[in-house]
Amino acid sequence: MTYVAGPATTGVLTREQIVGWRNAVFAIFGLCGIGLSSWVSRTPSVRDSLHASTSEMGWIVFGLAAGSIAGLILSSHVLVHFGSVRTIAGAMVGSAIGLAIAGLGATLFAAPLPVVAGLAIFGAGVGMCDVSMNVEGAANERVLGRTVMPLFHAAFSVGTVAGAALGALAELAHLPIAAHLGVISVVMVVGVMFAVRKLPPHPDAPTAAPGGGRPAGWRSRLLIWRERRTILIGLIVLGMAFAEGSANDWLALAMVDGHHVSNAAGAFVFGIFVAAMTVGRIAGVFLLDRFGRVPVLRASALLAAGGLLVVIFVPSALVAGVGVVLWGLGAALGFPVGMSAAADDPAVAAARVSAVATIGYFAFLVGPPSIGLLGGHIGLLHALLLVLILVGLAGLTSGAAREPAAAVAASAASAASAAAAAAAAVAPVAD
Repeated sequence: MTYVAGPATTGVLTREQIVGWRNAVFAIFGLCGIGLSSWVSRTPSVRDSLHASTSEMGWIVFGLAAGSIAGLILSSHVLVHFGSVRTIAGAMVGSAIGLAIAGLGATLFAAPLPVVAGLAIFGAGVGMCDVSMNVEGAANERVLGRTVMPLFHAAFSVGTVAGAALGALAELAHLPIAAHLGVISVVMVVGVMFAVRKLPPHPDAPTAAPGGGRPAGWRSRLLIWRERRTILIGLIVLGMAFAEGSANDWLALAMVDGHHVSNAAGAFVFGIFVAAMTVGRIAGVFLLDRFGRVPVLRASALLAAGGLLVVIFVPSALVAGVGVVLWGLGAALGFPVGMSAAADDPAVAAARVSAVATIGYFAFLVGPPSIGLLGGHIGLLHALLLVLILVGLAGLTSGAAREPAAAVAASAASAASAAAAAAAAVAPVAD
């Protein structure tokens, strides 16, 4: 069977090529998750190696956020000039190099400067790869004609589960941080070189100007920031990215310092969080197709808020673990749904995804130092109240992610057609 490509590709793709493209995007998302989670799982050991305070760790992690913002801002422009294959490959290799540098800085030098520098490089690569792989995922989703984006982000979560598990094992084995992160860096480089070979040669063209015509320049791409829907979708992603990112940066330490568990147990609890996110993203595919984006996003915000309240205020570490599960389930769909909404119009998909992701990653820019500074005065658990506020903001602005009227009509027509076919199939046959 062959499929005529939409705006995402040129020419005709076979079913095998589309599935290979989909699987490659799964792999890229998973590799990003492994890289990020591998770093996060070792943050307690990095803190101990550097003899850093909670506030100082906030500024160290700021290097990762600052690099991510730089990568996000540059991503759509880099995509224009180099295309998805080279952008994704280069970004992943760069992030792997940065991760290795951070590991060496924490182990060999026990100094914050090389760690911050490595995290900045790592973050720039992750940010650029984030936009590129989401544009690829949205293009593949349109060609497939069904909701897939949460599954791509579930692959990221699977990667984070694997990274957290490996990190916990590395902690238990007292493996040096540099050795652990060095091995992960090699896995990232080798994995992406295999994955990009399956990407189609002409993915979503970020050079397309709205309405067709000549390719848009960088000034035209920046105009997307003036659109109200772009900003509102960005606020949804901001709140949910803060819910996800705060767990990435602080959950392990919050459990260690606030609930008095061991470093290994803190890494394990982080693994529970990302496992809950994975389940939420897999289930989210069915929930989104049945109920639509807006109701699902609002329910997600309520779940995340409830989980945060349990983690912050219930003194039992065991009950807090239940709160972590709710927090993870609630934070699962905000980012992927925001990316799908941002990519609804393929003509400006790259520019809008870049803008929305940049707004979302602002949570990673201000989140680490703000929670760290608050945590230094009121404790890490109570500092997470800031996350609760932003999750509420995401719930209030969820309406901006509503599916376009054309997509809703097409979905309704498809459902009606399926119902008619089912009725015809069971109708009695006339003599």
